[in-house]
Amino acid sequence: MIEAFTAAQVRAAEEPLLARGVPLMERAAFALATVVAGDLRRTAAHGRSARARGAGPDGGARPGRVTGTRVVLLVGSGNNGGDALFAGAYLSRRGVAVEAVCTSGHPHAAGLRALRRAGGRVLDLTVPTGPARWGDVVEGILSAEVVVDGLVGIGASGALRGLAGELVESLAEGRSGRAARAVHVPWVVAVDTPSGIGVDDGSVPGPVLRADRTVTFGAPKPGLLLPPATHLAGLVTPVDVGLDELGTPPVRRLEPADVARLWPVPGVSDQKYTRGVLGVVAGTPTFPGAAVLAVTAAVRAGAGMVRYRGPDDVARVVVSARPEAVPAEGRVQAWALGSGVPAAGERSGLRDGASERDTGSGADAGQHERIRYALAVACGELAQDAWDASAGPRPACVVDAGALSLLPATCPPSVVLTPHAGELATLLRARGADVDRDGVEAEPLRWARTAHELTGATVLLKGSATVVVGPEGAWSQADGPAWLATAGSGDVLTGLLGALLAAYGERVVREPGLAAELAAAAATVHGAAAVRANPGGPVAAMDVAEAVPGVVAELLRG
Repeated sequence: MIEAFTAAQVRAAEEPLLARGVPLMERAAFALATVVAGDLRRTAAHGRSARARGAGPDGGARPGRVTGTRVVLLVGSGNNGGDALFAGAYLSRRGVAVEAVCTSGHPHAAGLRALRRAGGRVLDLTVPTGPARWGDVVEGILSAEVVVDGLVGIGASGALRGLAGELVESLAEGRSGRAARAVHVPWVVAVDTPSGIGVDDGSVPGPVLRADRTVTFGAPKPGLLLPPATHLAGLVTPVDVGLDELGTPPVRRLEPADVARLWPVPGVSDQKYTRGVLGVVAGTPTFPGAAVLAVTAAVRAGAGMVRYRGPDDVARVVVSARPEAVPAEGRVQAWALGSGVPAAGERSGLRDGASERDTGSGADAGQHERIRYALAVACGELAQDAWDASAGPRPACVVDAGALSLLPATCPPSVVLTPHAGELATLLRARGADVDRDGVEAEPLRWARTAHELTGATVLLKGSATVVVGPEGAWSQADGPAWLATAGSGDVLTGLLGALLAAYGERVVREPGLAAELAAAAATVHGAAAVRANPGGPVAAMDVAEAVPGVVAELLRG
């Protein structure tokens, strides 16, 4: 499991070590130099033409030599600039041509002396240069084998300003142009975090030079795991510099072994009811496919039984596609609600030319009533005996799509909301928050936390990286390819997560933080299934559902 800690937590952990004279910068710089040297060797073995085609130094080629290679350090005034300068001094003594490009008139003095003593060069950008000279500087940086980004430290906030901002903007533009022309582009290593990202929240308020690798000291920072910044961090390489007592991590990320630990595996005495029964209220006559996808995903994820609740004509489609599904009432351990169901007040569920009188039960075909019942049970407002005489423990539930508009005022954490950014913005505005879709996408952690605080529910915010917030912190999973942004993908996640919640049954209700961890596990499997369905290419939602058993089996074998 990857645990991320805020800048304040890391600085607090550093203070007693610095007071005792522990050389934290020396440790960090040596580790940074070691990582960069390894990248240089692999880059040399790959060759510059391979880098122009987008190949990275972790491609498995036989290591080459670092002598004669070139590294450019981007240096500001903070400690990250000092780390870069001392690392540059180590590399220069090993035969690397090192140049520091300084955007501040006050770079780390000791680091600057060390680099110069080791034979490194220094370019001070605070000395005015003309447009032609600026272009030469940018091209010179981009022609290096490795660029080390040490412009700002973890104490910085907001967008990069001044020379640093101008330089990064020019480098990002030049790098994109070179890549488009299949011309050499440098491998970029960020020091601690890519300069310009929100260290604690993953926001990207201004220009950022996308890193191929981030070497982070003491512990990963939340911005390295959270969208949108996580897509700019590249490979994250943590370096242990001896910190301890960091406290509770505000953001975590599950790794494959964690998902395998969480995934329910039946024992010899289990049967379909003990493995978890999931109730699915999804789809309408206009959108029956959503019901098929949610039910298929639940079946393929290993639910002991899936009960489908919905209109008869949709139930027939579901059973035709998944004969394992049971279109009958009965007790469930969890619900999956809302996929393919219009929001309250919408008429989009009506077939062309139809009216509510024609359908008999409105655009939602009676699904809103079923969802309201399931939510009332899950939130403790009703006992589970309206459809089943034997009342059982309160079930957990997944709330997707149209069901989000039917939420009661407050929910327990065992209710997991799965909106995308637009749906979350709508939910938040209905509860008094002033935010739109763009705002949610710019600060997903902030708004997922706000939704958790306003509703009490666990919130899984879907996106290029999935953010999950519960009462015991946040999770961020970035396992799925961009191809996963396709119709029906969310329906598959709803069924998959519903099966997982059903398997855990009462524990999800008793343990407030468990639903968030299970939601993160479901997001991981969902993303991995998309990769397995068609590595590197487009996928359809049903392909993702069908790939789930293979992903789970591989995780458990691992």
